[in-house]
Amino acid sequence: MLSEACGVTNAALIYYFGSKDNIVIESTAHCMAKVEDDFMAKAPTSFEDIERFLREMPYLTANLHGAKYRFMYQVYASPKYRQHGKEFFKGVNVRYHQYAVQLSGKLGMPVDFVQGMIYIFVRACVHYALFEDEEYLKLQLDAIRTSLRLFASKNNFKEKDL
Repeated sequence: MLSEACGVTNAALIYYFGSKDNIVIESTAHCMAKVEDDFMAKAPTSFEDIERFLREMPYLTANLHGAKYRFMYQVYASPKYRQHGKEFFKGVNVRYHQYAVQLSGKLGMPVDFVQGMIYIFVRACVHYALFEDEEYLKLQLDAIRTSLRLFASKNNFKEKDL
């Protein structure tokens, strides 16, 4: 089906990737890069914009990327591809730090705080996309909002900014 969708033969596809395993590895990485690109394309542009992001992104992510998350976890949970999963998630740490650096100035928050919020938020979105668990999502989003309120009060942001 994949070679047909690409308009090539099975042999050409295997030749290009080198093996079926490489197709699985590369397609998994591609799916997750697409998810991260979509997150950053919708990322908040200011502190005031965070609430929009928190309200919209979990549902958008579930609709657009739920199948990709299921695929990724099936692949990386397999003993055959576990090492590739470890490598992928090492890269996640680097990329999330880079995203936090990009967002820090826009949001008026320290990089470490933004990076921590990214991890909590992404985990909440992934869990929701996989299981449609509204209670878990609400609890995680409430934890983020509480952290943001505390940050705002400590740093003299106005309540309306949140």
